Amino acid sequence: MWAGGRCEITEPLRLGEPAERVSSLASVTATQGRSGEMLFVTERREFRQYGRTCLVEEQDIVYRSGGSAGAQHPTALDASTLPQAEDPWQLPLRPDPALLFRFSALTANAHRIHYDAPYCRDEEGYPGLVVHGPLLALLMLELTRRQAPDRQVRELSYRLRRPVFAGEGIVACGTPSGDRADLRVASHREQRHATAEVTFV
Repeated sequence: MWAGGRCEITEPLRLGEPAERVSSLASVTATQGRSGEMLFVTERREFRQYGRTCLVEEQDIVYRSGGSAGAQHPTALDASTLPQAEDPWQLPLRPDPALLFRFSALTANAHRIHYDAPYCRDEEGYPGLVVHGPLLALLMLELTRRQAPDRQVRELSYRLRRPVFAGEGIVACGTPSGDRADLRVASHREQRHATAEVTFV
């Protein structure tokens, strides 16, 4: 499961010019959770052009043993309700199976919870297809791009807290404050499926 991540942009990557990606393991921690053993892995990627580090990304991934913690999820989904929010920035979305399938293809993600509904329900215990965590992070970034088009993001830090399922109405919400903005993804079930903070240049 994707748990969160961070990204720091020192300078923009230039299209059409050679780039190098250097990947490494930043940390690996084993622990015991409610559903069994868990392994927390942080992957680090540095993107360089002409010897300069332009962007550093870290991804926090959780590997679980044992069955799904599906009992914690709703047994049925209400696809008719849209969340209400009062944040100054808002961007609604209703992820559908076609969007999830395309995002899986785009990111080379073959996990069946994103495109195989019977497997998702019967084997993993989820009430529907699971929306990709990185898609929620990108939705929060798209909100920032639309609401502050003249500002360049310097850092992004995000955490994925509760899954979103295909068909649910969600809204990316944001509150700017000086050189930063607090972001979140909400549904009618949960106010903080994902949270993020961006810092502007």
